[in-house]
Amino acid sequence: MTESETRIDPETGKTLYRGVRPQAVTYGTLTRIVDVPGWYPEDPEDNNGLHTGEDIAESDRVFLELKAAYGAHVRHIRKNRLKLTQEEAGRLIGGGRRAFQKYESGATPPSDAAVALIEILNRHPEEIEFLRQMREETGRGAA
Repeated sequence: MTESETRIDPETGKTLYRGVRPQAVTYGTLTRIVDVPGWYPEDPEDNNGLHTGEDIAESDRVFLELKAAYGAHVRHIRKNRLKLTQEEAGRLIGGGRRAFQKYESGATPPSDAAVALIEILNRHPEEIEFLRQMREETGRGAA
């Protein structure tokens, strides 16, 4: 191999070779596997690698797609499954109306806790009543 076909990892000192490896791109609960070119160690179990901006362009594009799709997913759950306004969802799930505007537009991802609660309610929408009752009993989210 010529020197241009290999690189030295500046952190580990290992020799890296040009190749492609699958990488999981995740946003919220959505994940897509993308083949990412880059410089990788010979051992396929070693996840270290070096990438150029061009190498990660596809994973960046997929991330933006997932971001938009997750916003639509949250909006669908809120409106169609739970029958909540953004204000109600923000009060019951947390973060307030503005948070749900940001989640649904893709401007900001929900916290891990909010994602978990949104997905639980998506699977069990009847639990929204339990959440309402709990919020009223604690004085949080009461109308």
